[in-house]
Amino acid sequence: QVQLVESGGGLVQAGGSLRLSCAASGRTFSAYTAAWFRQAPGKEREIVAAINWSTYYADSVKGRFTISRDSAKNAVDLQMNSLEPEDSAVYYCAAVIVRAISYRPNDYPYWGQGTQVTVSS
Repeated sequence: QVQLVESGGGLVQAGGSLRLSCAASGRTFSAYTAAWFRQAPGKEREIVAAINWSTYYADSVKGRFTISRDSAKNAVDLQMNSLEPEDSAVYYCAAVIVRAISYRPNDYPYWGQGTQVTVSS
């Protein structure tokens, strides 16, 4: 079973940048579709970005966020630029054995514990 650990969250001023990393252990991450979800208090969990043989971005983050694989670290990163207060949430890394990208959290059996991102105005 693959295990996932997120890192890189924190407090940043609006317009700033953060880089999140999701490190996998127990399996080779390239054999999985990986996704970043986020959940703000009182809101549903929503997909932010995903990667398999292609990439997907939610409309709200297109042009600002970039998802990529770091094969040397067996990780998937999320570079977040031009952050806005609306981006504040707990960000979760999720994975499923490689398949077409799904937007549904229930389609991802493997999850990290989450990392908090807070963007101040």
